[in-house]
Amino acid sequence: MNDFLNRINQYCEAHSTPPSPLLYQLERETHLKTLAPQMLSGPLQGQLLSLLSKIQRPKAILEIGTFTGYAALCLAQGLPEGGTLHTIEANPELEYLIRKYIALAGLQNKIHLHIGDALEVIPQLEGSFDLVFIDAGKQDYALYYDLVIDRVEPGGLIIADNVLWSGKVTSPAEREGDADTRLIHQFNEKVQQDPRVENILLPLRDGLLIARKV
Repeated sequence: MNDFLNRINQYCEAHSTPPSPLLYQLERETHLKTLAPQMLSGPLQGQLLSLLSKIQRPKAILEIGTFTGYAALCLAQGLPEGGTLHTIEANPELEYLIRKYIALAGLQNKIHLHIGDALEVIPQLEGSFDLVFIDAGKQDYALYYDLVIDRVEPGGLIIADNVLWSGKVTSPAEREGDADTRLIHQFNEKVQQDPRVENILLPLRDGLLIARKV
């Protein structure tokens, strides 16, 4: 099954707009210099984030969990003139790599990097958001959602990554025995039952949940 899914993914990537040379370079450097390169969004998800941002044309984006900046660069492609993207990363060791690629992309005036705990940083940010991408500590997804939902403009998007957790969320036994699995499942249920949004959960990579504020 894994081989079949890999072939499906490769076929999808081959029939999607390819990443820019800069994104390819960032992906390569992430594999060379980080211990968990699989955390990178990658070409297929990156292209989806880019398209959603270009369709949405958000004036303000919030990204919770930068890693090395791949998704941030994709999301920033839809920013209009004067638009901004705030991205929060907890690991200070990644700051040099994130800032390097923000500079190489010429996006220093659009992407604002915050190093620290997102639960502390988010309340300090001013204004509302048109698009929020959640890809940080899985146990805190529900807390992040509560912090941002009332600050998302009507018609705005909240996107959460890794919501299938390698398929474990589908297993009652896994949900019972593993805290991360249980909390991600509870987050999915929380969004599903929230009348403030309409949502879809896609089996893309490790699961991508997209909710639109109504």
